[in-house]
Amino acid sequence: MSTSERAGRLGIGIIGAGRVGPVLGAALAAAGHAITGITAVSNDSFDRAEAMLPGVPILDVPTVVERSELVILAVPDSELESLVAGLAATGTWQPGQLVLHTAPGFGTSVLAPAMQAGAIPLAVHPALAFTGTSIDLYRLREAFCAVTAPAPVLPIGQALVVEMGAEPVVISEGSRAAYAEALATATTFSTAIIGQAMRILGEIGVEVPGAVLTPLVRSAVENALASEELAHRDMLADEVDRSVNSDRARDRYNTLNDPATDGPSPRNGDEE
Repeated sequence: MSTSERAGRLGIGIIGAGRVGPVLGAALAAAGHAITGITAVSNDSFDRAEAMLPGVPILDVPTVVERSELVILAVPDSELESLVAGLAATGTWQPGQLVLHTAPGFGTSVLAPAMQAGAIPLAVHPALAFTGTSIDLYRLREAFCAVTAPAPVLPIGQALVVEMGAEPVVISEGSRAAYAEALATATTFSTAIIGQAMRILGEIGVEVPGAVLTPLVRSAVENALASEELAHRDMLADEVDRSVNSDRARDRYNTLNDPATDGPSPRNGDEE
């Protein structure tokens, strides 16, 4: 694969036709990349692949990897490590090939077997609850994607996120587990609480509990996020103030004790 080819359009293969893979493929196709193939194992995944990526061939895993300059691994977290290792064991990974996984809790270390074969690792996770439909393409435009990669290739991961329509945020290798925990906390808690609220409204005869709760939940979440953002800005402002005051005090001390400025005024017992 030449440098000029990588700088331009990529041949992208997708392993996994769950809710994430086809959507990312469609977003990158819209940016001008060519989707070389996608894997699918169930009727639902076949239907999803055909709906989101019409005309893209459905292939087996080795063929997708062999045909692609960028391989997107959009598989369950529990399957990722064995998949990468298995493809390495069969010599399927190619030197210079970009390999991107979408698991929130893993950085690039899980791609070590592919890296040993010369592949270039990227870990990109969109912070979005996917539906696997075209609505996700619009939601991506307001979403952030966690990007983890070795420093020399980090710009590649960030550029791919921008081409998807999202905003990249860099997460270090050692912080991926905490990142995943934060997202799981937010999604699990909100799903459980909203489900409970809808059941209660249904029990008292509200016919459309979802419609009743939607504006309330949306506004409550927006208010909570805005409040947290304001608190964060205030904290940063306090830190800046303390830093500035500390710098001013240090500069004043240095000025007073600098012989070139005659130093401080003599005190009792000091020699003139």
